[in-house]
Amino acid sequence: QIKKSVAREVAQRYQKARKKERGRILDEFVALSGYCRTYASWLLRNCGRKIVLSGREGRRVILVGELIKGIKRRKEKVYDEEVLKALKKIWFIMNFSCGKRLSPTLSWLIPKLESHGELKLQEEVREKLFKISASTIDRLLRPERKKLELKSRARTKPGTLLKHQIPIRTFSEWDDKRPGFLEMDLVYHKYAFLHSS
Repeated sequence: QIKKSVAREVAQRYQKARKKERGRILDEFVALSGYCRTYASWLLRNCGRKIVLSGREGRRVILVGELIKGIKRRKEKVYDEEVLKALKKIWFIMNFSCGKRLSPTLSWLIPKLESHGELKLQEEVREKLFKISASTIDRLLRPERKKLELKSRARTKPGTLLKHQIPIRTFSEWDDKRPGFLEMDLVYHKYAFLHSS
């Protein structure tokens, strides 16, 4: 939005300026906007320019050059609901593995699950699962992961009193061979996942 506002202001100066001044204005605009010189020149020449077209019955149509707006391209969904349904079932069977672990196993795991009657897939769904990447698996399963997150009421908090009383030892001072040696650490696990089939 800021670039567009700047382009409109600079375009007015550019279109009124002489040939020598235009080169200087164009250099400034390229340095400021980061656009390539050819595109910046085209933008400044045409921004706000009016074109009068004569229509029927003497009517005139005025077209005003506007800055190009970004067009959002909608990609067709490659992995539909059937693929997601099968993927979730495989994910549950594999104990909620991440995409990096799950993706390489699908080529041999799917035929095994089908042979044991755990999965019944259409050929199209099977082909898509064979090609799916680890990052896509994680993206598709992100909502399911969030559903399984548990929030605990109790949390361990660092205590300053014990922190000063417990001595810090380096690797050379460890003597874990003597009888009765014990080390313990309390860690709070924020997330937990439930296993369900």
